[in-house]
Amino acid sequence: MIRKLKSGEYRLYSRKPDPKTHKRKNLGTFKTREAAEKHEREVLYFKHH
Repeated sequence: MIRKLKSGEYRLYSRKPDPKTHKRKNLGTFKTREAAEKHEREVLYFKHH
């Protein structure tokens, strides 16, 4: 899940909220949406391999 921050950067959050904190985990902050989407694909790949 990618959200745009007020600073203009994009942050990748986990899809499901953390059961302990009930918030989504921050999986990285990126300058461009393309970079965030690329990292999201990498994360999903490693979750299933």
